[in-house]
Amino acid sequence: MGWFTPRCPVVPEERRWIEENLAWLVREFGDSWLRSPVVLPTDDFFPGGYSGSEEDMLQVVHQLCDYLSVDPDRIRVELHADRAGGRELPELVGGYASWSGAAGHYRVVAGRAVVSLEESLGSRPLALVATVAHELAHERLLGEGRVDPQRRDQEPLTDLLTVYLGFGIFTANAALEFAGRHTGWSASRLGYLTEPMYGYALARYAWLRGETAPDWARHLDTNPRTYLRRGLRFLRRAGGPPGAAADA
Repeated sequence: MGWFTPRCPVVPEERRWIEENLAWLVREFGDSWLRSPVVLPTDDFFPGGYSGSEEDMLQVVHQLCDYLSVDPDRIRVELHADRAGGRELPELVGGYASWSGAAGHYRVVAGRAVVSLEESLGSRPLALVATVAHELAHERLLGEGRVDPQRRDQEPLTDLLTVYLGFGIFTANAALEFAGRHTGWSASRLGYLTEPMYGYALARYAWLRGETAPDWARHLDTNPRTYLRRGLRFLRRAGGPPGAAADA
């Protein structure tokens, strides 16, 4: 014990939830995802021009279907006008979170998945990728019958799946998004996990991949990158080699 003992960036309840559900995702989806590239916001993963048009948005959905192993023929995309205001989410994992507008929505109609996206996401490509990744992760969980639609923590579990399937940089960076407006700056939440939870989830994900200092961490915003590094320091102290679960 000491002042400088590495501490986990999340509370014990959140830590257990992340560790247990990441272990479940490994069993459910297989460990090949731990050997797949982490998707980065670079031309290597998203080549070509982007203007924010409807065609561009649909192309992003198609690209992510490929990366996330989702059959694009199963997905129908709808664009809708922005919805003002926010709504409170129920207490899911150790705290409350707010959702500022329904940037994306997933539902099943006549046996086919429908992904609804805010039109304004076209001008925010990183938030678009984060939102689409979340909605397609719903398809991997709900559309493939892996979880009960009434599962209480289904939404945060869907965010955690985006991390496991390689899109954690996008969803973690979108966890708290700042936007400049003519009246000043505003912040909005895109997603259900907090920045510390994303940071620790990414640390556990890196640890399972055998990465103690992942190069891809440089693409994270300051807060999630800081929590990731804190999580890795904690895991090094907790014991167990990279590529294996640390002692609980």
